[in-house]
Amino acid sequence: MKKVLVILSFICFAFTVNAQTKYEKGMQKAFELLQQNKGTEAANLFERIAEATPNEWLPSYYAAQINIMSGFAIKDKSKLTQQLDKAQKQLDRASSISPNNPEIMVMQAMLYTVWVAFDGATYGMKYGAKVAEIYAKAHAIDKDNPRVLLCKNEWDMGSAKYFGKDTAPYCEAFQTALEKFETYEAPSKLHPSWGKDRVEYLIAECKK
Repeated sequence: MKKVLVILSFICFAFTVNAQTKYEKGMQKAFELLQQNKGTEAANLFERIAEATPNEWLPSYYAAQINIMSGFAIKDKSKLTQQLDKAQKQLDRASSISPNNPEIMVMQAMLYTVWVAFDGATYGMKYGAKVAEIYAKAHAIDKDNPRVLLCKNEWDMGSAKYFGKDTAPYCEAFQTALEKFETYEAPSKLHPSWGKDRVEYLIAECKK
């Protein structure tokens, strides 16, 4: 009986390792599609991975990220609504697996930002306060997360410009964010690590 239990334990362990390896390979394939500018294919693959791995938040996060970021280029309201509704469902799924996750919060704020960019007069009042609130909460949870610092500061800087306020303090804050990017270590190679190029660009813009 003891020998049977040992064999069963080994089989279960082997299955877990194989499943994890399959998950990692799937994620890597999706990242490769992104690098090839095949965003739709990558998002679809991330969704399939999410369905196969109900305890992993990252596949839904990346699927949502693709749909959100590409939303900035959409000018048709019906198409944008359809795409962001899909992204919202993906974020909801990720949040249900990993609540109060600053990385997911950043994406939620970005989703609302797409609407503000699409029509500031209509959606600025509706979502502006929500975006600021989300970033404040994410920052309270993890003050050292470089993506939180980058996106919160960029939003705050945009608000300052809109109201005609001095933006110099935000330029200084971007430098702090860059320092965090240079020392930040992601929990794994699959976790979010984006943003350094963006903060470097914003620092260069500040110096003009």
